[in-house]
Parts: sequence; structure tokens; C-alpha cells
Amino acid sequence: MLACIADYGGRVRGKGYPVAEKEKYVRRGVGLAPTNLMITSFGAIVNSPWGARGDLLMMPDPATEVVVDHGDIWPAERFVLCDLNTLDGAPWMCCPRSWLKAGLARLESTYGLRLYSAFEHEFHYSGVQESGGNAYALDSFRQQGDFLSRLVGALDEAGVEPEMAMPEYGSGQFEVTNSPAIGVTSADRAVQLREVTRSVARAKGEKACFSPVMGAGLVGNGVHVHLSLQDLDGNPVSYDAEGACEMSSQMGTFVAGILAYMTEFLPLTASSAISYERLQPNRWSAAYNNLSAQDREAGLRICPLAEGASKAGFNVEYRASDATANPYLLLGALVWAGLEGLSKNLPLPLPTNGDPSTLSPEEAEARGLKRLPASLGEALGIMENSNTVRSWMGDEFLEAFLVNKQSEVSLLEGLDINAQVAKYVDCF
Repeated sequence: MLACIADYGGRVRGKGYPVAEKEKYVRRGVGLAPTNLMITSFGAIVNSPWGARGDLLMMPDPATEVVVDHGDIWPAERFVLCDLNTLDGAPWMCCPRSWLKAGLARLESTYGLRLYSAFEHEFHYSGVQESGGNAYALDSFRQQGDFLSRLVGALDEAGVEPEMAMPEYGSGQFEVTNSPAIGVTSADRAVQLREVTRSVARAKGEKACFSPVMGAGLVGNGVHVHLSLQDLDGNPVSYDAEGACEMSSQMGTFVAGILAYMTEFLPLTASSAISYERLQPNRWSAAYNNLSAQDREAGLRICPLAEGASKAGFNVEYRASDATANPYLLLGALVWAGLEGLSKNLPLPLPTNGDPSTLSPEEAEARGLKRLPASLGEALGIMENSNTVRSWMGDEFLEAFLVNKQSEVSLLEGLDINAQVAKYVDCF
């Protein structure tokens, strides 16, 4: 059994113990040094605020245990996701999963709301030969053999509730979606989905790559988060036919918070240097903190409801994210920003219709529109100076994350974009 955490670099790391003793470790936890969270995406520790000091406990959550059984072709694997506690049993203030849970708890206790969300994942599978003209094609299913059927079966066994598996636009690119879930379970499923996908690919002697960019100017892989709100009885409360953009007042202010602070929390959702190769105009990705209906280049897309469909399915889709982001930090950023919107009763800005860059500077300012940062370095600078994000995370947590990402940037110095992409492709 592997006790696992998702670290600041977006990688899942863990320690193993005998399955027969798993109940003991659920009670006692598994020791971990705080600096383990500071391992960069590329495997090196550059700087750490804790150095060699300190001890934490990884506390396994039995509800997150996953078994991936590959039959006779590959050894089975078993892992469980953990919270990070201090030695006295309190949640560690720099634990991504605990930070998300704290935001969700505030959403419930202060506003009587729960977040209902799901992550969509795109990735490239190495078991498909490059072939022109196969975007979304039936022949892409034929080329991948039994990989997707094995993957969907493994996800189902893991309780991730897969919904769809499909070929995407890029050669060898696929997308897997799963059912939405309440609260932290949605982020748990994102971690589980990525690791199960990697496991199934490895068992076939191939690789599933979630890198946000596969090469300069080439199609990349995004992670899109669909979200809505429910009351504490499980009733959907996001839709209002008379509300702005058909959103309830609560949903509108929650969404307004995400839009208002998107440029400040962006490193939590687009966490790599090459993430910003995707976040450009005309790349079917987000380039502005804009809201728009049925626009796949909006920062937040209002998803359509077909005629006669239940209004319970009303949701918005956050698009400025990819799999280099820790899922708990990604979802946590959306929750804490939404809380900010609710506490300040922020008004929902007018949706855009078309390319936001065509608006005059005066109109863009009136709408609160901002171009997203063009690089991870620029985004980190904005985040560091955000008193609002600092209030959500606290000094120690924010500074640790900034140091980790600044270290990652330093490891890429002197490399051109293709060399940078190659490093991320290797580890994601």
C-alpha cells in the first residue's frame, strides 16, 4: 500500500507499507518531512523554507483507497490519499488537501452551500502512431486498441465514476471525464484519475502524458473544472431564469469572485512555465478573466443546457488550468475566490461575446477584464503581491508555494521552449 500526497509541483509521491497493517497506519499516520512538499516537478529540491527540519504525519483517508488490478500483465497497485497533520494531530497549515477542506467547510458553515464539481482531463497516449486527419476520429479508437476500455474499467473499479472517453484534436490525444462529486471528493478523483491512467498505460508498456504543451505551437492538454452549488440538502441552487446570465444571486457572486481574482491565483491553476504557452488568444484556451456563454476560449464558460434538460445540470466551466496544478490547490483557489465574491457580494460582470482583445481599453476596464499573465514568472509576481490570496493561504503556505515554483523556473533558465517542453513531457 502506498500512502500518497499531491505536492506543490503537481506530482503524486508516497511511502509504502504492508497492506496487512493498513489499519495501523490509518490510526498512526506515516512520517514525512515538510520539505518533501518542496520537490520540484523535475525531482530536485532547490530551496525550502524548512530545510531538514520538522516532521509531519501523512494520515490516510480510507475512502480514497484505490486498487488497480492489471491481471497477469502487470503487478497490481494499491494507493490511498492522505491529509498532512502536525504531530499533535492538527491539520498542517501548508497541506493542499486540508486547505481545500477548510475553504469548503467555510462555504458550508457561513453560506449553507456545497461545491459540486468535476474535472475533465486531456492527455496524450504514446500507444497511438501519429496519423494525420484523425482528430476526433473513429479510427483513433481503433488505433489505441484496448487501452481506453481497460482504463474505463479500472476507473470504475476505483470508484471514480467515469463518464466518457474520447479521441481529442491532437494526434494521440484523448480525453476522459468523470461524474461530478461533492466537496473534496472531486479533487480526490482528479488525483486518482491521473494516476490510474498512468498505471494502465504503463501496464501496456506505454505512457499517458498530461503535459500542458507537447511542443511549441502544438496542441496541448488542459484540465477543465465544471462547478455548481448545492444547498446542504443536496438541492441545486445555481440556476435562476431571472438572474444575470441565468445564475442565482449566490452563484453569481461566487463566480464573480473567481473572475475578480483569477489573475492573482493563476499559478495555483496553471502551475508550470509551459502552461502559459496554452493561455493565449485563439488557442482554444483561456487568455482573459472573462465570462462567456458557450465560448471555449473564455476563462469561465457558461455551459449550455439543451431544450428540456433539467436545470439541475446548470454549471460553469473554469478553463485556465492544466494537470501541472495540484488538484487540491486548483479547486481550493476556486473555492476561496468564490468565498471572497460571496463575502463582498461582488456583482457578476457582463459576459463577453467574441474576442475580448477587440474591446477598447475603457470598455475592458469597465467590465473588469484583464489579460492573463503571459508567463509563470509574471503570474508568481502578481500572486506574491496579492494581499487577498495571502489572506486565504497565510504567509508560510504562500511563501512555500512561491519558493517551489520560483525554484522550478530557475531550473529552466537558458532552455528554449522546446527544451522546456521536453522536461515537462518527461515527468508529466
